[in-house]
Amino acid sequence: MKAAVLHKFGKAPRYEDFPDPTPGEGEALVQVKAVALENIDRAMARGSHFASRQFLPHLPAIVGSDGIGALENGQLIGFGGMKPPYGAMAEQAVIPDLHYVQIPDAVDPAIAATVPSSALTALFPLKWGAQLQPDETVLIHGATGFAGKLAVQVARLLGAKRIVASGRNDEALRSLADLGADSVIDLKQSDSQLAAAFKREAGGAGYGVILDFLWGHPTEILIATLVPDTLSFAKGRTRLVQIGEMAGPRITLSADALRTSGLTILGGGSGITPEALAEGASQVWDWIKEGKLTAAIERVPLKDVERAWKRTDVQGRRIVIIP
Repeated sequence: MKAAVLHKFGKAPRYEDFPDPTPGEGEALVQVKAVALENIDRAMARGSHFASRQFLPHLPAIVGSDGIGALENGQLIGFGGMKPPYGAMAEQAVIPDLHYVQIPDAVDPAIAATVPSSALTALFPLKWGAQLQPDETVLIHGATGFAGKLAVQVARLLGAKRIVASGRNDEALRSLADLGADSVIDLKQSDSQLAAAFKREAGGAGYGVILDFLWGHPTEILIATLVPDTLSFAKGRTRLVQIGEMAGPRITLSADALRTSGLTILGGGSGITPEALAEGASQVWDWIKEGKLTAAIERVPLKDVERAWKRTDVQGRRIVIIP
C-alpha cells in the first residue's frame, strides 16, 4: 500500500510503498478516508514531542495518530490505536476491534477528521472547566488559527454575552465578525498599545473566560492588564485556560498577578470527564449536522504529503490528507 513514511526525525515523511497491515485476532482492517495534518503530527516527526518515541519507536514508520476510515461493512469511523510502525496516513490501517467511534451518516470524512477535535478543544474548557456564564465576556486569545476560529463559534453557541478575539493575521481578523466575534484585537501593536486594547475591550466587568492559544509574551501583556492599579478587591473572577503555545512555551508570572486580580489559570483538559466527553461529542456532532460550525479545510492527496508537510501558508485552515 501507499503511505506517508518517516525515515528520519526532523525530515518530512515521503509518499512511498509500505507493507500492508494484517489484522490479527481482535483487530479490524480500516480503509482510510481522511487524516488531518495536525501540529502534533509535525512535532512527533521532529522528535520534539514528549511522546515521539512512544508513537514512533522505530523508523521507518507511518505518521499520523488518528483518522477517519471505513470498516468492511462501510461504516464510517474515527479510529486510532495503530501499532508501530503503522500510523493513520496510509491507504489502510489495522486497529483494535471496537477501538473506534462511529461517525454519523452523511458527514464528510474531511470534516469529521478536523472539526470535532478542535471544537471540543474549546467546548470542554468553556462549558466544564471554566463554566462559562451567560452574562460573561470571553476572550479568544489567538483566534485566527483553525482552532481559534472554531472557539469563537463555540463561545457564541454557548451563549457568551460578548466575544473578543485577538490575532495577527489581518484577513483572518476581518473574518471573525462573521463567526461571532463582537470585537478584535490586533496583536501586531506595540506592547503599550496592546495593553490598552486589552483593558478597553475588557470593559467594566472584565473577561470572564480567556481561552489562550498563544501563551508567551502576548499572554504576559494580557495578564499584566488584569492586575488592579490600586489596592482594591478583584472586580470578578477571570478563568484563563491555557490551551496552546503558538507564541512561546513559557511566561514570566509575577506574584501580584494572582493576589488581587481574581485570575485563575486552568489547563485545557480541566473539567473533562467520561460524562463530559460523551455529552460534548454528541453536542459537536449535532452542531456539525445542523451546519452551525464553519471551518476552512484544504484536501490534499496522499501522494502530495511531503509538499503539504513543508507548507507554511495555511493560516486559519487545516490540511486534510486524502488517500
